[in-house]
Amino acid sequence: MRHSKQSQAEEGAVATSSTEAGGPIAPTPAKPGRQRDLRDFLRLLEQRGQLRRITAPVDPDLELAAIADRVLGLGGPALLFENVIGSSMPVAVNLLGTVERVVWSMGMERPEELEGLGERLALLQQPRPPKGLGELKTFAGVLWDLVKARPDRDLTPPCHQVVLKGEQLNLEALPLLRPWPGDAGGVITLGLVITKDPETGVPNVGVYRLQKQSATTMTVHWLSVRGGARHLRKAAAMGKKLEIAIAIGVHPLLIMAAATPIPVQLSEWLFAGLYAGEGVRLVKCKTLNLEVPSHSEIVLEGTITPGEQLADGPFGDHMGFYGNAEESPLVRFHCITHRRDPVFLTTFSGRPPKEEAMLAIALNRIYTPILRQQIPEIVDFFLPMEALSYKLAVIAIDKAYPGQAKRAAMAFWSALPQFTYTKFVVVVDKSINIRDPRQVIWAISAQVDPQRDLFVLEDTPFDSLDFASERLGLGGRLAIDATTKIGPEKRHDWGEPLSRPADLEARVDGRWAELGLADLGQEEPDPALFGYTLEALLARLAATVKG
Repeated sequence: MRHSKQSQAEEGAVATSSTEAGGPIAPTPAKPGRQRDLRDFLRLLEQRGQLRRITAPVDPDLELAAIADRVLGLGGPALLFENVIGSSMPVAVNLLGTVERVVWSMGMERPEELEGLGERLALLQQPRPPKGLGELKTFAGVLWDLVKARPDRDLTPPCHQVVLKGEQLNLEALPLLRPWPGDAGGVITLGLVITKDPETGVPNVGVYRLQKQSATTMTVHWLSVRGGARHLRKAAAMGKKLEIAIAIGVHPLLIMAAATPIPVQLSEWLFAGLYAGEGVRLVKCKTLNLEVPSHSEIVLEGTITPGEQLADGPFGDHMGFYGNAEESPLVRFHCITHRRDPVFLTTFSGRPPKEEAMLAIALNRIYTPILRQQIPEIVDFFLPMEALSYKLAVIAIDKAYPGQAKRAAMAFWSALPQFTYTKFVVVVDKSINIRDPRQVIWAISAQVDPQRDLFVLEDTPFDSLDFASERLGLGGRLAIDATTKIGPEKRHDWGEPLSRPADLEARVDGRWAELGLADLGQEEPDPALFGYTLEALLARLAATVKG
């Protein structure tokens, strides 16, 4: 994707050139496969015309998120706000605002390449004896990938270039965003939250929202099933405080690894190393017995006293509503370390499109081989962004027997933890392009009888943020069988589906120019011709941004 580069006079305070030497991301060569930290990724984006620098003063309270949200909705570039009111730190946002940039963050060029990583994870999840020399080589290659993925230690960590303790520590210096008018305060959204099991010493790395409460405290919002919450319960039972570190401004690949429900028993650091093709470089915190990525831009070090809580929220969330305020654990920070000239990486939630939705689209590709391994009849699956990237799934199956669509839907809900909260599953034949809504809607309209083909599960555990549920925490699920009916599934004959012989289609192809129709081309038509105005509008807006 290219974006037009206007002159600085035309753009006002928008610049596209790099900073002078000594600035946070002075230009040096960067390739997708050679990225170690956030600055490497920013350089890559800038070299590819996918980073826009904003030098005009911008307020992190509401204004910055409003600007970034509009650019993201246009399919625009990542943004680096270099003059943030109230802070000396520049703010990077929208880095993962397109699937293309998510793929680049993984060291790849095309979304299809992500399925290769999924195949390796599938092999690790359910290993089986290799059936031949080819499978043996593949398995050996995955084991070698794991060896290369082991974390490494950094003796000269950039994140310790500046150390602040005591009266020097002040969270007010961070450019915390408040994205929505009803939000309770400034937040950290893309920090790695690192804790350790008080009994086993095994670390957990997650991505949870933190709300500033004072110059030295924040509340952390995590679900009770998350690793950090489990560690806090153990610490309470042992009568101990829980150590916690927040690493801000890490490479996006580490955020993907931490935010991903890992389908295999790997530590988040090893998982990230498997993503990257090399081990994550770690360093021990200055005041805690925890390790953090050594190239983090900022690290906050603190503790949680079990039982000490404050109200957290409300905040706008991915469902498009404000979530309720909840009592959440209070973190007391006593040390901040950071790189010289640190860059603050952030994002915000809300109705799609958002960065979290783009991450989900990429993860869709990674999970496809894992899902195929667990449910062999599944040919492909898709989680539409407009359905919040997890509330509705469309799966295509290679149907062979009656009732198979219902079986596939039940298996999908239990295949991976992240599918627990999927409300709707639409099952179609493998001949349907599940990424084309026109084909999916046709399958539902032409192949579904609501009396026969709808299957509802009542009162299942559900997302407490889903206000559509009659009772928060419990909700129903619906499977729709939009496959061709076979055997006892039908009580009468169906008409033959319309099709033309392949030789006829080939003959028409050959005569297309002769008929004077060559200018029409063979590409997909404009969806607006068939009433898909929103899709067409977004496409036209994106084309305008490209210039």
